[in-house]
Amino acid sequence: MRNQASTLTIFCKVVDNYGDAGICWRLARQLHQEHGIAVTLWIDDLQTLQRICPDLATNADVQQLAGVTVRHWRDQAGDFSAGDVADIVIEFFACDIPPGYIAAMAERNPRPVWLNLEGLSAEEWVEGCHALPSMHPRLPLTKYFFFPGFTSKTGGLLRESALEEQRRQFQADQPAKAAFLAQFGVTPAEMASLKVSLFCYPHAPVAALFEAWQGGGTAITCLVPEGVAVAAIQAFIGGDAGGEAKPGAARTRGALTVRVLPFVAQPDYDKLLWACDLNFVRGEDSFVRAQWAGMPFIWHIYPQDENLHHKKLRAFLQRYSADIGSLNAFSLRWNGAGAENVNAPDDWSALWPSLQADMPKIACRATEWHQEMLTNGDLASNLLKFADSLRSVTTENSV
Repeated sequence: MRNQASTLTIFCKVVDNYGDAGICWRLARQLHQEHGIAVTLWIDDLQTLQRICPDLATNADVQQLAGVTVRHWRDQAGDFSAGDVADIVIEFFACDIPPGYIAAMAERNPRPVWLNLEGLSAEEWVEGCHALPSMHPRLPLTKYFFFPGFTSKTGGLLRESALEEQRRQFQADQPAKAAFLAQFGVTPAEMASLKVSLFCYPHAPVAALFEAWQGGGTAITCLVPEGVAVAAIQAFIGGDAGGEAKPGAARTRGALTVRVLPFVAQPDYDKLLWACDLNFVRGEDSFVRAQWAGMPFIWHIYPQDENLHHKKLRAFLQRYSADIGSLNAFSLRWNGAGAENVNAPDDWSALWPSLQADMPKIACRATEWHQEMLTNGDLASNLLKFADSLRSVTTENSV
């Protein structure tokens, strides 16, 4: 059954850099390409979006890209009419959309479905808050909270319909994987090593982990996008003091080879995750993509005040890896949590071998989890079904 909406608008204020932009761009593109919806994405940071969507023009107020209308959201000002309002209006992560647009929403007939697309969390309270309504204090509008999540009582995770088959074909094609990595300078010897992708926030203990890796007995090739872990990468690779290693830079020390990659478009980032044996990911967007890759991963969660992110991390680990002690210990330490159980930075020399020994078990769990998440459907389809249910109720009440 085709969804009832034909137009949809997403408002996105970029806080967590590539995660916020990446999620909204994936969602916008999927809604248009798979569901035939005319999507407008209002986003305040075109430069960040351009890093993961190279065809974007950063100096354009309005542009069409992959069938999506991208508008530069400069401020809260602006005059809007009811004709400017889409069938479905999404504010990402409780961003404040322009008051003029909200007023126009109240004037539209029929009124739009208004959704607050929340951040991803494994905490139990999410199921109880998913789909809850919130009445506007002055206008005849109701906003609904829509939570992505890991159970059937949430909105599920973002996943394009063709992703599974694309992943299966790529991972089964060894020459394709080798050719993909070769474009970044990865040699045949490095292809045979333990391949790790590294995407983390600046405060991750990368230098200490590198020390454990280069002193270990396993050859490791670490692939790092430009601008990630700048200080640690520069210290490892060397070069100009205070500089930043550029794409193509590489160095081998002991058992560890580090290669700097350019930022790539989202489809190629998926291939990077599919081609590596272990993926370090951060925030929400790459975190979700790592789960769809079906490979072992370590999550660097977005930091929050009063260490609230540690609670969210533990909630996920409880669902994902409750019986894999090495993965839990490594993940907590990577995020600066659980440090009371360890004594010094050189604990990585113990944490890493423990994790590595459990890699077969972790790989099996990654596959199992991947299959479990598939049963929840995909977030875009679930969101449209929910919106249709609200529009049907509205239509019935107006008859």
